[in-house]
Amino acid sequence: MATFLLDEMIEILCRLSVKDLLRFKCASKHWCTLIDDPYFIKLHLSHSLKTKTNHSLLLHQYEYHFFSVNYDSGETIQRLNHPLGELKKAIKILGSCNGLLALIDDNDRIFLWNPSTRKFQALPSTEIEISSPSICFDSLTFYGFGYDPISDDYKLVRMVQLHGNNKGYLHSEAKVYSLRSNCWRRIKDFCFDLIFAREFGFLANNALHWMVFKPPKSGKQNLVGFDLRTEEFRFLELPEFCLDKLFCYDIKAMGGFICLTATYRELDTVVVDVWIMEEYGVKESWIKLISWNEPHFIPRFPSLVVPLAFSKNGDKVLFNISYKCRNFGKWYNLRDKFVWYDLWGERVKKAEIRGIPTSFDVHFYVESLVPINGNAVMINNEMP
Repeated sequence: MATFLLDEMIEILCRLSVKDLLRFKCASKHWCTLIDDPYFIKLHLSHSLKTKTNHSLLLHQYEYHFFSVNYDSGETIQRLNHPLGELKKAIKILGSCNGLLALIDDNDRIFLWNPSTRKFQALPSTEIEISSPSICFDSLTFYGFGYDPISDDYKLVRMVQLHGNNKGYLHSEAKVYSLRSNCWRRIKDFCFDLIFAREFGFLANNALHWMVFKPPKSGKQNLVGFDLRTEEFRFLELPEFCLDKLFCYDIKAMGGFICLTATYRELDTVVVDVWIMEEYGVKESWIKLISWNEPHFIPRFPSLVVPLAFSKNGDKVLFNISYKCRNFGKWYNLRDKFVWYDLWGERVKKAEIRGIPTSFDVHFYVESLVPINGNAVMINNEMP
């Protein structure tokens, strides 16, 4: 009877938000022990992922402001206090996985942060071991963050590539940080050229992905994946679409699938095509999910149209539209907005989300109790 009641209690607790669970931890030692149990933490995360609950968008504004918003309900956004909030240090998000964020500041210090539990940890630093040429024209650093379910470990990947004054000179190294061991180690070097346009990989099918050039370098870009279990790289084929018409593109994960978005001009209109890879690694499984004519955009400015997530019932796709301008060789967001695309009716409707900032970068995020480790620090001053 006691076991039955405990199972029923766990089933109910799995349906609650992280905020409610943290409150219950203060009620008694028994509740605290139950909610902190690794089995329950995984069960709660699995329920959130399966039922598409506790999902939020993380808005990153002016490099040091963070906001979360429940996009399905359109609730007013909540401001988050990140590890370096009081110092107003510029921060970039390296990746998001199972409620943990990997962050890097302008001094190349890296942190893991769980916004829901308000705990964070600074990662140990690691040197670049490859020798630098006397004159280095390019130094590119790529990152990716994800979870390996086989080893039950969160891993951060860093790839560094140096280009010297000799046309043939190219040196690279790859390292992996393990949260379980709390240390970095060097792995087998990679054999492709990094593309400056994307510094941070995206996670799909337990692998991290980046757009790169195959050697010898050509104008064609390729998608490479890094298997977090085997720690090996492999190339994946992209769908066949008209590259000569390509205005801009974005590739990421959506709903667990690799998702490629191509925005291009066709006569006097703008077209947004969204492709989904239904079976991982199989080129023939690419399908065109959406072909959207005349989206909301400002003709005199370039715009980037990016799908973010499926709605809870799966009949709509949430898009972020960024209106951009270029100043001194760098792109800046002028304005961002969200719209819903109805998959069945093929209609577009503005997403009513109150209180969002004018411009921002956006990341998908699931609230969780996932711990960092014993060295984590609590952020005491919670933002309203």
